[in-house]
Amino acid sequence: MPHPVMFDDADPVLARVRAIALAFPEATEKISHGRPTFSAPKMFAVYGGSRKNPGGPHTRYDHALLVKVDDSERQALQQDPRFFHPAYLGPFGWLGLDFDAAAVDWDEVTELVDASFRLQAPARLVRLLDG
Repeated sequence: MPHPVMFDDADPVLARVRAIALAFPEATEKISHGRPTFSAPKMFAVYGGSRKNPGGPHTRYDHALLVKVDDSERQALQQDPRFFHPAYLGPFGWLGLDFDAAAVDWDEVTELVDASFRLQAPARLVRLLDG
């Protein structure tokens, strides 16, 4: 049984995330587990996510960005209340940024996507980005 679609394709926040993510070399978008994911070829960003609650249901974040973060940045980002530990991807070094928690800083979003791309993409694509 396929996962239900958990986003609105007309969402203007998704449109901004999509424009940022697809600007990276060889970036593609596909729907995985009901959410837009961005890959090159490994996944480097996801729009929307959820957080596990101990002993309870997941909290859904329909307007959020999931990105892989460098170990040196993780602790500082986790102190920011806009960030959450996403279900499933959190144990693998990913964090979520809740767009509904505060005004979106699109420069920050671009930096987060850039950092995640650099952690996930092959060295050839990082060189293209820097070239």
